Amino acid sequence: MKKMKLFLFMALITVLVLQACSTANNNSAEDSKEGSKSVGGELVVLRAADATSLDPHFITDIPSANIIHGKVYETLVAFDRDRKIVPLLAKEWEQKDDVTWTFTLNEGIKFHDGADFNAEAVKATFDRILDPATGSPQRDKLSMINEVVVEDTYVVTLKLKEPYAPLLSILASQEGSMMSPKAIAEAADELATHPVGTGPFVFESWKSGQEITLNTNKDYWGTVPKVDKVTFKVVPEDSTRLAMIESGEAHIAEQVPVTEIDRIENSSTMNLFRAEGLAVEFIGFNVKDTLLSDVKVRQAISYAVDREAIISGIYDNVGTLANSAMSPKIIGYSSETKPYDYDVVKAKELLKEAGVQEGTKVKLLTSDRKERINMAEVIQSQLKGIGLDVEIQVMEYGAFISEITKEQHQLFISGWGNATGDADYNQYNLFHTASMGAPGNHFYYSNPEVDKLIEQGRSESNQEARNEIYKKAMQMELDEAVYIPVRNYEHLAVYSNAVKGFWLDASNYTMISGVEIVE
Repeated sequence: MKKMKLFLFMALITVLVLQACSTANNNSAEDSKEGSKSVGGELVVLRAADATSLDPHFITDIPSANIIHGKVYETLVAFDRDRKIVPLLAKEWEQKDDVTWTFTLNEGIKFHDGADFNAEAVKATFDRILDPATGSPQRDKLSMINEVVVEDTYVVTLKLKEPYAPLLSILASQEGSMMSPKAIAEAADELATHPVGTGPFVFESWKSGQEITLNTNKDYWGTVPKVDKVTFKVVPEDSTRLAMIESGEAHIAEQVPVTEIDRIENSSTMNLFRAEGLAVEFIGFNVKDTLLSDVKVRQAISYAVDREAIISGIYDNVGTLANSAMSPKIIGYSSETKPYDYDVVKAKELLKEAGVQEGTKVKLLTSDRKERINMAEVIQSQLKGIGLDVEIQVMEYGAFISEITKEQHQLFISGWGNATGDADYNQYNLFHTASMGAPGNHFYYSNPEVDKLIEQGRSESNQEARNEIYKKAMQMELDEAVYIPVRNYEHLAVYSNAVKGFWLDASNYTMISGVEIVE
């Protein structure tokens, strides 16, 4: 038997040290401020777009999960700042064999509605997401769980269908959020707009398109936050968000335009936090589209996009050039996978072979982030050079997410924020046939051989073998021109001098449980 300190893959998780890096003027977020004192109060966090849902079983984007993960909801285990798996709602665990994991829970914890957190609550949570009738787009992320067995009031066992190497990492992600059994039984439909967890903050209200407010959980079982409440305000305009931080009207802004870095770093009232990310930005193809179903057309477009010009011209070298849809920080990444080089001559040859006429129209969909709109315009110009007429479609983020789940789009600019740090979260959700649509496969790509490799990667216990499996799958996806990898993320956030204890993790979650507002 393998006790907690020796359980399978802990060594691999601990290798993934993703300590958030920061610029010289970030350190004030962590360092003590001499002569300052905590004043409680309301922490105001600015966002570019509203959440799409507050139900962990239906959230498919990190910006929405960021409102509740680690704040309203908690998980059995969690990532610490170095991305190591540590106890949270479960105080210890034991892997009894390849498919049997037993968790011993902390006692005396209550959900925000007064329900007890215990083994029955764990079972109710997992039973809900795994029930096909629930219709959760996140179901496949936990489909390796065959049965949840209540051993005792505070002991629960997960029996898997087959070995699943990154189990703890998915349990630490927002998909593993523990939900009130009372809320599930009595008001499951309301969880999308009224979350009920065990976390340090309690949901208060959601004014759609405006703000979401959380109150501090004064009865929290852990360390009670030092602020009284948190309000996430929707402020779409980049310049307005910065002005609100600079003036002291707000405390943290989660999304920072790269064009404003110098302004922030030279400010006496604002600070910049930078964190290497797990996410990759890419240009995707809907491979079921009539035009883009031809691999030669997708290859031609891949050859025609100058990715380095996008990173230097649009992102001012914030982030690095991606060679796949997987960040170098992910377990299972390979530096040997190779996307298409920039080659306009080859691109024109392939379009001619595919019979595509000069002036053929293609639509490029993007969310309304400033950098992505700018990227779309660069791509439009680059593809014009090979005879394609690109129409740019810009949508608010929530509408963008909705649109790419309808299978009507052609080209699109998107990204995948890996929440677990493991290759499976990337590969299964982006490229497996079962993940088409809302779960994450917005390419509508289906390749039985790739599916088989991804499934092998899930169950393989030897990490070197897993690496080879994923390298093969990733190269096949690139060869078939399912997407064009562009940029490995570097996450940016801005915060005011009044904030102490704020940081971003590598998944781009805003970590505010330890935040203080000081004067």
